[in-house]
Amino acid sequence: MLYQKNIHIGFVQKPYCFLARLAVFRLTTKVGRLQNCGFNREVVQKLKIPDNIIEENSPFCRKLITMFLNKKAICFSVIAALVLCAVSSLYAASGDGSSSDGDITLNAAPLFPQMLFTETINTWKRIDSSLPYWVNTPEETEYKNRLADYQISFLLNNDILAYYGHPGSRNMGILGRYSIEELDRLLTALAAEYEAANGGRKVRKAFYLIYGTVWPKGEIGIISNNILMKYIEYGMKNDILVFIDHQIGRYDPIDSLKRMLPYLRYPNVHLALDPEWRTKSPMADIGSVRADEINIAQQVMEDYIIENNIPGERMLVIHQFNHVMIQNRAEVRSNFNRVRLIHCADGFGSPNIKRNSYAYNALASNMPIKAFKLFYNFGIPGAGYDDPIMSPRDVYKLNPRPYIIMYQ
Repeated sequence: MLYQKNIHIGFVQKPYCFLARLAVFRLTTKVGRLQNCGFNREVVQKLKIPDNIIEENSPFCRKLITMFLNKKAICFSVIAALVLCAVSSLYAASGDGSSSDGDITLNAAPLFPQMLFTETINTWKRIDSSLPYWVNTPEETEYKNRLADYQISFLLNNDILAYYGHPGSRNMGILGRYSIEELDRLLTALAAEYEAANGGRKVRKAFYLIYGTVWPKGEIGIISNNILMKYIEYGMKNDILVFIDHQIGRYDPIDSLKRMLPYLRYPNVHLALDPEWRTKSPMADIGSVRADEINIAQQVMEDYIIENNIPGERMLVIHQFNHVMIQNRAEVRSNFNRVRLIHCADGFGSPNIKRNSYAYNALASNMPIKAFKLFYNFGIPGAGYDDPIMSPRDVYKLNPRPYIIMYQ
């Protein structure tokens, strides 16, 4: 991501004047008096360094000030003062850096969407940008890179292609119609088609399993742990993600989510809730969840991730094909640091019907990361399907483009 030069954080408001004052103060002070003082408040006051700078950048400032006060740094101080003052003059002449407040100003629109960076990594970028050039040790570089991997969304450089269903049912989606090995093979072939159409992004494969299946009167049947673990373990060995989806039924969505949380200890597992089935009369009524319930679910999920030292972010998918399915939709939050909310357009039909349904979901700009679901025709009496099914290129023409595509 490119940044303009007018970065206004910490002492970078006038960085070169700050360093020049350090150098001049070093040259005009008796070495003996300061030789062993290291870092102290008297030095800070004489240099007129703002207190907020010291507080925000304490480790760096201590190191920098101590270096300038070191007897061996006199020559370097002279050179640094001259060079930095010259650069400061250039900045002043160009008008850059004249503002005294505000955060980083982006030079261009960020990669879509900016929320694919967590607040943690944005903070690191601001701090790093506020410092003069400094070379990290190999250990510091390795540590920062490892933490950065945890803080950048999986979706930044990847799309996800998933097969949906229940392993125990041929009628609930493609996932239940083939062996796990055959599903992998089919996904690989379809992923190649999507990679050819998406402009160079990698397409990652996923199994999307119905964890809690709604029964009559809203009761819920939970998938066997042994069956679920078979897919999770295969996924870990073969670089395949696993989404586990709860249909909620007559139960509380937060309690339904909590039942799935322990599976987050596996690095390839993500969660989903399907409001359509949050009802006591499945197949007769369309269920719903409220915005506050979605927000609480995200908070509960994030708290669990943090409390259990689970690295990185996890995705939470919410399905919708009808306006009733998410009540008070405009109040849904999607700014959690460790939970990436995905808004999935569900529902079957012709391409025009599906585009219209997706367009309605697109209006919810407070949930900017979208997903799209397609339905195969397996000749099941009474089951809905897409006719014709949209091609990968058709899917990527949706606006905004979906980042998760699933087939049932």
